[in-house]
Amino acid sequence: MADSVTLSNSIRSNLLSLNQTSTMVQRTNSRLSTGLKVSSAIDDAVAYFQSKGLNDRAGDLTERKSGIDQGISGLKTALTTLESAEKLMVQMKGVILSAKSATNTERGDLATQFQTLSAQVNNLVNDASYQGLNLVNATTAQMTIQFSDKTAAQLQVDGVDMRVSQFAGFSTASATANAVSLSTFDTTYAGSWTSVSNSVSVFDKVIEKMDSAISTIRTNAKNIGTNVALLQTRADFTKSYVNTLKEGADKLSLADLNEEGANLVALQTRQQLGIQALSFAGQQEQGVLSLFR
Repeated sequence: MADSVTLSNSIRSNLLSLNQTSTMVQRTNSRLSTGLKVSSAIDDAVAYFQSKGLNDRAGDLTERKSGIDQGISGLKTALTTLESAEKLMVQMKGVILSAKSATNTERGDLATQFQTLSAQVNNLVNDASYQGLNLVNATTAQMTIQFSDKTAAQLQVDGVDMRVSQFAGFSTASATANAVSLSTFDTTYAGSWTSVSNSVSVFDKVIEKMDSAISTIRTNAKNIGTNVALLQTRADFTKSYVNTLKEGADKLSLADLNEEGANLVALQTRQQLGIQALSFAGQQEQGVLSLFR
């Protein structure tokens, strides 16, 4: 058995108090350096796991917010595309309006313009992909955005096909030297535009088709715009919710640095007093020793 030193009650009491003060100084220094009053379950199991639960929830929602933000970008891409496609469709309508009163030769040039604009509309919608998803050139496309990890809350956006060939009565126009074959637009309007007397009413019908196409684009743009606004609202809510969760977690785990700084000064003073008290207790024993001299 190892030899042990027997200490007097006063020295042992002062030494125990000094050890406790040193432990508290170390704890306070740790809180000041990390900024945390609860950094592990050892510090406070209840507060630690409550704080961890809130931070985990905040992390899960942050991931959902990233998905929402990407969804907003994808819908904005589609919305911008539809707005540009609408401008091209308006130009196409203007070409048809001009063709009503044009000569046969002029109609040939206008048909070429119409064909070029039609191709550009198709190119525009086919190029409007965001992260591999195109919501404006296929009705089979679909975007699903999850809002929560706790519930089935989500937004599903179905794609639309805004290519010119998908509008009733329209496809690529074919131009001849002096005329445009209307059979490529719609079999109902079979024939040519070579005769002004026979083609004015046909142009009016094509203009009606253009108005319907433009209206369809505007309707889809409004729907997508509504979904963008909805996603933005949900993103703002999620951001605020995440901040609230983190704030709650911080209340459970963060240290008050002002308070801890004051505690450190008080503990250091107590530590010095403890060392002095231990010294006084030792002097008492030295007094007993002097009796044997």
